[in-house]
Amino acid sequence: MIRKKVVLHFPATLVEQPFIYYLIRDYQLMVNILRANINPRKEGRLIVEINGEEGDFNEGIDWLSAQGVRITTLKQQIIWREDRCTHCGACTVICPTGALYLQRPEMIVHFDENKCVACEHCLKACPAKAMETLMENTTG
Repeated sequence: MIRKKVVLHFPATLVEQPFIYYLIRDYQLMVNILRANINPRKEGRLIVEINGEEGDFNEGIDWLSAQGVRITTLKQQIIWREDRCTHCGACTVICPTGALYLQRPEMIVHFDENKCVACEHCLKACPAKAMETLMENTTG
């Protein structure tokens, strides 16, 4: 099994095509859309996590590329700076996966990076700026 986060860049001519459907149907891949954007020029960008057998994954990526979709590998990590954290809990309220949570009754914030999907909601919510993002975007 392979699991990767990738960025799919769609030119305006391809934005309305059901690429995710074909990845699921034809290549038996599980696709989790983490972020999606279509700009005013009708160009699209999807940040997705794709899971599947390595052969299926490679065939699906090759197919996307042949269709004109530009693919880059996304390596992103949310980093919790515990020394900056004031344990106010603002991040725990906004975290959709429970990666940030309060330990009770002590009311101490904890971060489980395995649950994190890098949605970046915590970056905006944290008044102490204890959450940071480390991102490496490489062509793949």
